[in-house]
Amino acid sequence: MHFRLYNIRSRWISCSRWQKKNNVGIIARVPLASGLLTGRYTKDTVFGAQDHRSYNRDGAAFDKGETFSGVPYELGLQAVEELKKVFGTENLAAIAIRWVLMYPEVSVVIPGASRAEQVRSNVKAAELAPLSEQQMQAVKDIYNRCLRESIHPQW
Repeated sequence: MHFRLYNIRSRWISCSRWQKKNNVGIIARVPLASGLLTGRYTKDTVFGAQDHRSYNRDGAAFDKGETFSGVPYELGLQAVEELKKVFGTENLAAIAIRWVLMYPEVSVVIPGASRAEQVRSNVKAAELAPLSEQQMQAVKDIYNRCLRESIHPQW
C-alpha cells in the first residue's frame, strides 16, 4: 500500500509504473481537500486560529499540500462552484469521495470527520452510482481550467 493525498484537486498525482507493475494500491487521504470539497465554505468562512486552514495556506507550518491540497483558497472555491453546477448539489462530500473510488488503484479512502453527520455523509459515497463519463470529463475539465496551473509546478 502507498499512503498519499488523493482527491479531485490533487487527482493528477497518478500511480507510478512501479505501483501498477507491483500491484501496489493507494490509501487515499484528505479526499475532501481539508473540507473544501464538501461545498460548505465560502470566501467569508472564518477558520479558528488553531485550525491549519487559517495558518498553513502557504505552508508556514508544514507542507502546504496538506491544506486545501496546496491550491489558493479562492481558486479552490471557484472550482467548487463549478463542481456544484456539474453535480447539481451544494453538498459535494459524497461525490468527491465517490470520485476517488472511481480509480481502481485506490484501495481505501480515509476521509476526516468530526461529527456523526459527516460520517454518514462520507458513507453515502459507497452507495452512489459510479460517476458517468460526462461527469468524470467535467471534473477533469474543471481541474485543467482552474487548478492544474497551481498544482503541477509543486510536483
